[in-house]
Amino acid sequence: MKILYLECNMGAAGDMLMAALLELHENPNDFIERLNNIGIPDVVVSAEPSVKCGITGTKVRVKINGHEEESHDHHDHEHGHHHHHDHEHTHDQSHDHSHEHSHSHDEGEHVHSSFHGIKHLISLLSVSGTVKENILKVYELIAEAESRAHGVPVSQVHFHEVGEMDALTDIAGVCMLIEELDPDKIISSPVNMGSGHVRCSHGILPVPAPATAFIMKSTPIYSDQMIKGELCTPTGAALLKHFSSEFQAMPEMIISAIGYGMGTKDFSKANCVRAFIGQAESPVEQVAELACNIDDMTAEAISYAQNLLLSEGALDVYTSPIGMKKGRAGLLLTCMCHTDCKDKMLQLIFKHTSTLGVREYVSLRYTMQKDHTEIQTKYGVVRAKTSYGFGVKKTKYEYDDIAKIADENGLSIAEVINEI
Repeated sequence: MKILYLECNMGAAGDMLMAALLELHENPNDFIERLNNIGIPDVVVSAEPSVKCGITGTKVRVKINGHEEESHDHHDHEHGHHHHHDHEHTHDQSHDHSHEHSHSHDEGEHVHSSFHGIKHLISLLSVSGTVKENILKVYELIAEAESRAHGVPVSQVHFHEVGEMDALTDIAGVCMLIEELDPDKIISSPVNMGSGHVRCSHGILPVPAPATAFIMKSTPIYSDQMIKGELCTPTGAALLKHFSSEFQAMPEMIISAIGYGMGTKDFSKANCVRAFIGQAESPVEQVAELACNIDDMTAEAISYAQNLLLSEGALDVYTSPIGMKKGRAGLLLTCMCHTDCKDKMLQLIFKHTSTLGVREYVSLRYTMQKDHTEIQTKYGVVRAKTSYGFGVKKTKYEYDDIAKIADENGLSIAEVINEI
């Protein structure tokens, strides 16, 4: 299984994630050239070497009409840290959470675009349909968070034009890189949010900012009191939330490449996102197969025993028809379990079946990794299980969800699956 692991010990921003992934790409210069030609207005992206705490990585710069966005953290005199991610908060016009800046434009003032306008711009980009879909889903996370933070409908959330082109470029770049790197699974570390406050044009907000905090609900985050400033931006948070199936320590994997995406400011800790890509072997484990022959139980009683064994931790329980001595028809009951559960399963088999003897076989069990997700459809949420491993990736939808949609809409199972 090909795994992409994102280490976010110094938070995450769109440009840092893009830079880390860019270092994993086979042809970074070609990628930057293509990114500059996907149709984002007035944007020029460049990548350059950057050194933090003696480590060399890549710094991605996004300029709009020759200008780079600035961000500023609020800090007291006793410390001098403030963090710069070259990213700006999205915001509603009446609740501007963008970091203060002083760029000039031909029009003489800043322009704001609606969520509808951003969706239209996404539809015009020269990228694949999958990339467009991922960009839109990331924006939906940001828009919902801004909506909750400011108490306005998503349709009324507006984005600052210059900062938004910067964010759109970061998001598009990350989505394109992930499509081209094509990992089977993306895992992120718990995310360092920083600490202190961030200065915004309408005041000073706590770190993490409200929109970022909302996006990162239900994910492991922490605050590093040694670092004063905003380490995780809404764009970085939304990208991590959308693409990562898990937030945990690095799993066992064989690393093939490492990318360093650098921030702007210097701290006592290397200000970077690290991206690791490599292979993780699908797990193999030793299991016990417990088997017995039965010819004097009712079907209901056998079914009860099967369900009880499964509820008590068996990996699988099944029956097979067999012919027994004197021509009697019978069933072979097989219970698969972890070896440390064997004694418990044996006790249950003897108690709830008529057998007087059980055979044990020790086997090796190879399994695929599984992720459980929920897919939004026009009929509602459908649960799905995606399995990875051995060079194979496959998805299976929850039957009960599919059957319910089929019943409610007069469709066949195949029609529902095809539409999803």
